[in-house]
Amino acid sequence: MMEKENERNGLPRLPCVADISVLPEGCISDIVSLTTPKDACTACAVSPIFRAAAESNAVWERFLPSDYQAIIARSSSSLDSLNFSSKKHLYLSLSDNPILIDDSKKQCFFLDKLSGKKCYLLSARDLCIIWGDTPQYWRWVSQSESRFPEVAELNYVWWFDIRGKMSTSVLSPKTNYAAYLVFKLRRRASGFNPPPKASVGTTGGVEDYKQTVCLGLPAREPRQQHQIVPSLPQQHNLHPKQRKDGWLEIKLGEFFNEGGEDDQLKIRLMEVEAGTVKSGLIVEGIEIRPTKG
Repeated sequence: MMEKENERNGLPRLPCVADISVLPEGCISDIVSLTTPKDACTACAVSPIFRAAAESNAVWERFLPSDYQAIIARSSSSLDSLNFSSKKHLYLSLSDNPILIDDSKKQCFFLDKLSGKKCYLLSARDLCIIWGDTPQYWRWVSQSESRFPEVAELNYVWWFDIRGKMSTSVLSPKTNYAAYLVFKLRRRASGFNPPPKASVGTTGGVEDYKQTVCLGLPAREPRQQHQIVPSLPQQHNLHPKQRKDGWLEIKLGEFFNEGGEDDQLKIRLMEVEAGTVKSGLIVEGIEIRPTKG
């Protein structure tokens, strides 16, 4: 009515503005739950009713994986969803504090904090390491910075071959993932020249993601000449990055998890052609998490 009267009086039409904050809290919760955890945290600053809706259990239950209770039940820790005051606190705990599952020896589970997608760290014991059971070549040691009881330390091998696999059904659907080798280097690590080749793909995929990766950074001092350093830079080489947990990581490749099928993820890192003696690598495992963007 007011708009029509304004038009008759030659005044401009007023825009029709809807105040979403007048909606019931349950309705706002339904809207926020269709966004992302990051958006939900941002919504808390809009108004008190938005904050109440965005922090509700109904919203954060939607952000948690549908099978989160079954995953928690596989944990050897005392983590119990009932110990948390809210589903939001549980979500943040699973993002900031990965939990060990399957007898604490095989895998570590956590959530990607921004998206809520499922992430896994496959332990070295859960990988197939060629010659891994031969103490002459590989030995199993404890590391205070590792989440797992044991990590694999390379004494020396000529044939370097590490493989990992897992069912894609345990991952989040419609998600682009990347696989990373989580490792350390002894001071005198050597022999990875030329750098190993990585491949990542699924049994039902069209083509595996393949690339060459460098396990060490370029030497800066003469005394570092025996470290893992490629003699010549290559166009598609990647270099490791330092992690907050004290380990290094190098991206091995990417794959898209369509979901809906029980496919098999295959990961491989190998160098078997150069005939060089390789040593000084410590492997914690392979981490699988969503790509950014």
